Amino acid sequence: MDFTLTGEQTAVVDAVKQVVKKHEPRRAQLLKQIFNDKHYPEELWTDLADAGFVGSVLPEEYGGTGLGLLPFALGMEELGSAGYASALHVVTVMDALCILRNADEALKRKVLPGVAEGKTKLCFALTEPDAGSNTFRLRTFARRDGDTYRVTGQKTFITGADSADLMLLPCRSMTPEDVTARGLPKVFGFSVLLVDPKSKGIELRPIPTRGIEGHSQFTVFLDDVVVPASQRVGKEHEGAEALFNSLNPERILAAAIACGMTRYLLDRACDYARKRNVFGKGPIGAYQAIQHPLADARIRLDGARLLTYRAAWAFDQGKDPAEVGAYANMAKYTAADLAIDAADRAIETLGGYGFSEEYGIVHLWEAARLLRTAPVTKEMILNFVGEHVLSLPRSY
Repeated sequence: MDFTLTGEQTAVVDAVKQVVKKHEPRRAQLLKQIFNDKHYPEELWTDLADAGFVGSVLPEEYGGTGLGLLPFALGMEELGSAGYASALHVVTVMDALCILRNADEALKRKVLPGVAEGKTKLCFALTEPDAGSNTFRLRTFARRDGDTYRVTGQKTFITGADSADLMLLPCRSMTPEDVTARGLPKVFGFSVLLVDPKSKGIELRPIPTRGIEGHSQFTVFLDDVVVPASQRVGKEHEGAEALFNSLNPERILAAAIACGMTRYLLDRACDYARKRNVFGKGPIGAYQAIQHPLADARIRLDGARLLTYRAAWAFDQGKDPAEVGAYANMAKYTAADLAIDAADRAIETLGGYGFSEEYGIVHLWEAARLLRTAPVTKEMILNFVGEHVLSLPRSY
């Protein structure tokens, strides 16, 4: 085994560092936009795209560099360590990989070059009011009408729907009753469509959530929305495989963000602990009550990073989705819990200043806590590992 990063992987990380360095003079302003205004700075997105960041996951024939998910995950960790992580980067890339692996050639050539250039942003519309973790309960329905689909339904907690150019929309294209009547497996009857969020019949209603860096979340209402059949990703009624293959990159990149967030929090806490002198006996970082919790988080960080890298590597190697899913879920579980602990320990180190927005920590407690619940809950990951890794009976 060789744990050395390749020159190409290092180049992606260096490119992200250069973008971060370029914007250092405006750091406070940019972080305010991200955490207070819920607006991801367009200049950051554009500069990252120009540096080939998003395109690193896409092959050269679609305008990318073909480096894979692992270099992008490394870059997302680096962005997180600077406080600039973006959920829209995550969903754009996971959607792009879904399109790359499942769409026909015409749709790939229509969409992917724009993603590589940073001109096309994507969002992911899976969750419904009655179908969160249980995807098979989806009710949004796409009725085939010649060369189009007419889509009606409702999605919720959709991040960045107002900023995205296209929405990856999993929905039913066959009723559960029809699936059962035909003796088909329950994974049948789903289709995945690419929909313009500005289409006639779509209403975006903002949800006043917190913890999403740089973006808002929306409930999306679809009322007889016309979508060309040419914008279906994968085969009709067989979209479940495409959908579930897409969820692994999302969990891997969530883990990468959590690792970067932990680095950021440790840097802030340790910098403060080196300088803060309360009792006239040296900095508080010399006290074990301060030092040990931070050291513990740093040790756990390497474990979370290795799991994340292994998961991204397995995806790039085309390993079985079940194997990738095990690594992806474990990485997300480990990294999210670590980020929460790192945020809590950073706040404790800074004391009252930890709750001051100018120190840039309290917002990340919210963001870290979100990562325990999204994009998949801690409890569902434990269910997955129990059933699919430990071969225990299904528990739900």
